[in-house]
Amino acid sequence: MSPTLLFTFVIAYFVLLLVVAYITSRNANNESFFIGNKNSNWMLVAFGMIGTSLSGVTFVSVPGTVATNAFTYMQVVFGYLIGYVVIAYVLLPLYYRLNLTSIYHYLQQRFGFTAYKTGALFFIISRTIGATARLYLVINVMQLFILDNLGVPFFVTALVILLMILLYTFEGGVKTIVYTDTLQTSFMLLGLVVCVIYIMNNLGYGFGEAMQALGSEGYTRIMNSDVNSKGYFWKQVIGGACITIAMTGLDQEMMQKNISVRTLKDSQKNIMTFSVIIVFVNFLFLLLGGLLYIFAAQKGLNAAGDDLFPTVAMNYLPPAIGIIFIIALISALFPSADGALTALTSSFCIDMLGIKRNPELNEKQQRRIRLTVHLTFTVIFMICILVFKWIDNKSIINIILDLAGYTYGPLLGLFGFGILTKRQIPDSIAITLVCLASPVISYFITKNAAAWFGGFQIGIELLLINGLITYSGLLILSKKSVIK
Repeated sequence: MSPTLLFTFVIAYFVLLLVVAYITSRNANNESFFIGNKNSNWMLVAFGMIGTSLSGVTFVSVPGTVATNAFTYMQVVFGYLIGYVVIAYVLLPLYYRLNLTSIYHYLQQRFGFTAYKTGALFFIISRTIGATARLYLVINVMQLFILDNLGVPFFVTALVILLMILLYTFEGGVKTIVYTDTLQTSFMLLGLVVCVIYIMNNLGYGFGEAMQALGSEGYTRIMNSDVNSKGYFWKQVIGGACITIAMTGLDQEMMQKNISVRTLKDSQKNIMTFSVIIVFVNFLFLLLGGLLYIFAAQKGLNAAGDDLFPTVAMNYLPPAIGIIFIIALISALFPSADGALTALTSSFCIDMLGIKRNPELNEKQQRRIRLTVHLTFTVIFMICILVFKWIDNKSIINIILDLAGYTYGPLLGLFGFGILTKRQIPDSIAITLVCLASPVISYFITKNAAAWFGGFQIGIELLLINGLITYSGLLILSKKSVIK
């Protein structure tokens, strides 16, 4: 397939995004950027969140895990459902009752300024690392299959894509992203369905035959009953629930879109609708992964992990399917990157710089600060992508889940302590120190768990362990007096 042809479709797709951004960002102001003027359509938010949650990592990495983990990733997905219920009926009512623009203002109202700044700081670290890891994965696929053949260096590819994202989020922010995410999710799901149907037909399978063939290869196994394994059923379910609560419910990027919906009831409908769809979509990705491995075995193809789907799509499927794959992959890239860039800008401006707290800043001055921060985070994204290129790991999804366990754990502990207790904590640097110490302690526990606990391995439940350590530290710091 001609790299020039593929690149032409990429440019055309970007032009379409710019048109949507231009239309939606007209008459936009700072409130449009931060919370979409509290006027977002809940159905569009729910649909667009699919793309944001899945991203290019799910699109490429999840199918590649089937050979080693079968369908056990569904255990995590079942945990997601529990997490979304907690978000819809515990966290969202809290955010709407307090009328928050940044969800970390809750920590300020509950514990004071230090906790507020600490929560925002951990979000900024977490989302920067996670978003750039996802970006790197997709940019690297485009580099290998398109731009290397055109003689374009990786540095230039990454820079151009970041500039694309910067251009269409610069003015509209959340107001624009609600619409662009909807468009991108549509293309991503279209690509997923087309690839599943084509490969299934190519192998001569209907759905029943496909499931039977996958079962004979051992790919359809969902339950893992080995208590010591990282993939043990209850570890995965509880870990999945904690991941959803932390990486969605306590994440400014994800909640920024939800609280842009006018009413709590509509925002709850958004979350619950999205949670059902996400289970089905993840199953399709696992089904695709199993089919890809059978297809690769028949063709004598030696590819696995993150390389499997791109290699099959670009080298063994018709050009039209290859084009659909690239568009779908880019569509999976942008929702996680544009939302992260916007949310990080919002959090830094509101939480760290306090532009909403400064009455001396008018709308124009706030806008100038916002645009400067937005550009600065683009540069930071570029640096992080180059670091991931240097690391060059073949399974980015594992890196993201591991890092999330360390960086989102303190957020889980902070919010959990605030919601589940009425105890007060002195507003001091000790809060920050507890949150910094918790990931370090969690790291040592994880590295020594097998030796200390008879072969027990810590998996994605690391997030819960980290959160409990933070919770315990805050409990030690807390006063006996309660909130009246």
